[in-house]
Parts: sequence; C-alpha cells; structure tokens
Amino acid sequence: MTPRVIGAAARRGSILLAAALLAACAQLPRPAEIITGGIVRSGRLALSVPNQPQQSFSAAFELRGKPEAGLLVLFTPIGGTAAQLRWQPGQAVLQVPGQPDQSFSSLDAMVEKATGAPVPVAALFDWLAGVNTPVSGWEADLSALAEGRLRAQRRDPPPPADLRVVLDGQ
Repeated sequence: MTPRVIGAAARRGSILLAAALLAACAQLPRPAEIITGGIVRSGRLALSVPNQPQQSFSAAFELRGKPEAGLLVLFTPIGGTAAQLRWQPGQAVLQVPGQPDQSFSSLDAMVEKATGAPVPVAALFDWLAGVNTPVSGWEADLSALAEGRLRAQRRDPPPPADLRVVLDGQ
C-alpha cells in the first residue's frame, strides 16, 4: 500500500471510531414505569457463540425486577447505554440509541434479537438467587455464585452458547 492509501484508510478509521464513540455516548431515557419488587443486580456478562463471532459480545449490565416484569440495561465499554430491554405481561420493548423502539411478543424473542442468541433471562433470575432452575438445552453452574460468578452453557439446540456473569460487589 502506498502512504496515500494508508493515510486515507487511517482517516476513515478515525472517522468511524469517532462516530461510534459519539453514538455510544447517546443515553436512553430511564423507563417511566418503576420496576417494583424482584432483584437488582449489576456486573458484567459475556455471551460467546463459537464459530459465530457476530453473536458474541460482552457488556456491563444492570438487571432489575423479576421474570414477569423487569428491565435489563446493557452498557457500552465507555459507560453509555447500548440497549434497554423492558418487559411486562404481554409486552417486551427493546430500545437502542438512535433507533426506533422495537416491540416483541415475548421476553425470549426480544433477548434473542438484542443479543443474537437465545438467553433464558427468566431462569437467570433464579440462577442469580442460587436456584438451579432447569432450562431445556442449558446447564447452569452455580458453584461460584458465592464469589459473584455464574456460568451457563447451552448445548442444544445448536449452535452452542456460553454465558458468563460476574456480579458487582461480590
């Protein structure tokens, strides 16, 4: 590559990085409804789907509520809101900065859209409470929960997935 081509590529990369950082700083408004009851947990989570890197991610998170009604906020590496997932009976709404709200018929459908893979959020509430609720195809390891760590693996249906959670303040 010539220096001119390298310089142009570097400028494009800088522009894309700046645009991504500005978009990451956009904040979503807090939901108007107050989530009452249930849990409040925060930390980091990582979801990896082998051989499908576009479906793998890691983010800081805040989880509030219960399986019936709750809020899951995913944060960017610099602390901006990447997405808000809100649900209540009969309604699930995904908010992503700079995009129109998306409504879903179920929590599971919304979570799969947001993360790229099905994650059993309803069972996650139990797992975080130390209850090893079975989920078809998933195996949860709660042995390190006292240290604030949880791991769950999906073996079926393919592709496999590996969910790791590290809680704050543990």
